[in-house]
Amino acid sequence: MRVILASGSPRRRELLEAAGLSFEVIPSPAEEIHDASLGMEGLCEENARLKAIAVAAHHPEAVVIGADTLVFLDGQPLGKPKDMAEAVRMLRSLSGFVHNVCTGVCICEPGGKIRTQHAVTEVVFRTLDDVMIYEYLAKTSPLDKAGAYGIQDHGEMIVERISGGYDNVMGLPVGLVLKALEEIGLPIARR
Repeated sequence: MRVILASGSPRRRELLEAAGLSFEVIPSPAEEIHDASLGMEGLCEENARLKAIAVAAHHPEAVVIGADTLVFLDGQPLGKPKDMAEAVRMLRSLSGFVHNVCTGVCICEPGGKIRTQHAVTEVVFRTLDDVMIYEYLAKTSPLDKAGAYGIQDHGEMIVERISGGYDNVMGLPVGLVLKALEEIGLPIARR
């Protein structure tokens, strides 16, 4: 069965490759919505659904995986910063606080069935001063990451601890995805 990851994220690709899944990558052209009134889980699941169905419409014979990861601080979503100044503001707002990272996942099956799910991880940030923020930003590329950070990219500089899935904070709860793929009959060789 053909499997497509509807995402250009190198982190999602790495996670699925490490899990031993055979798939191809077709980034979704779907525009993300930013409606905080949907709530954390609803917003992430809806964006994942929009991404997956946009690719599935052109590949109805395939299993298509869409995903959307957002950082939520006090119930408000932090997406990808538009520039470095916004990245600095985001990191300042996260400094010393607990926030949630939610990843919505949508799997479109051949025949049109759609499954949506999500995973949430609690992240505690270190208290950061501007020197620490600029040192972190000098070592990373924050503009393609929700909340302006990637836990896998020098995360130890800014993250004190997490409660939940590390892979979810990277952008894809792999166990949740593999379980859903097994449920639809795709053989998964777990590593």
